[in-house]
Amino acid sequence: MTTTTTADGGALARLHARLTSDAERAGLLDVAYRVADSPVGPLLVAAGERGVLRVAFAVQGHDAAIAELAARVSPRVLEGGRRLDPVLRELDEYFAGTRRVFDVPVDLRLLDGFRREVVDTLPRVPYGATASYAAVAALAGRPTAVRAVGTACARNPVPVLVPCHRVVRSDGTPGRYAGGDAAKATLLALERAAARPSPAAGDGA
Repeated sequence: MTTTTTADGGALARLHARLTSDAERAGLLDVAYRVADSPVGPLLVAAGERGVLRVAFAVQGHDAAIAELAARVSPRVLEGGRRLDPVLRELDEYFAGTRRVFDVPVDLRLLDGFRREVVDTLPRVPYGATASYAAVAALAGRPTAVRAVGTACARNPVPVLVPCHRVVRSDGTPGRYAGGDAAKATLLALERAAARPSPAAGDGA
């Protein structure tokens, strides 16, 4: 993914990258983040030592996401860091339609209780498929907690990596999405297209 730097000028950007690398080697960097371009707009991706902590859409406010990480995880948050290379590579593959499952670890410490149980359940909804809020509630072991599932999806700290976009209303309509309705439609369309079987050799178009 193409990363977007907030620094003006190549020299300043290189200095920032070097300082971040030095901080990471010295164990002084708890959370690293980058802002990367994607088909659903700029994504802020942040990771700690245990895994990816946050993926935030522009409409959610990147500054707000950084402030939450500083308040709830550690104030030692810096832009850059090599620990983000694996997740950015996997996101590139996902958006290219060549990756269906993410292998990078996620760190869900920003969630607790039933919301975390719901988010833990979401990867069980297959790539290219959807499930209703009611179905996810049943998978999470609380079939009557449909509204709570909607809240948990809205609070999912790592959208795209953990596929809350695959959860739809019982009538099949997409429903709301933290990244915006257009982003949800884009992700679902991407997965449907990539999951569609290719025509067999010799079949007429």
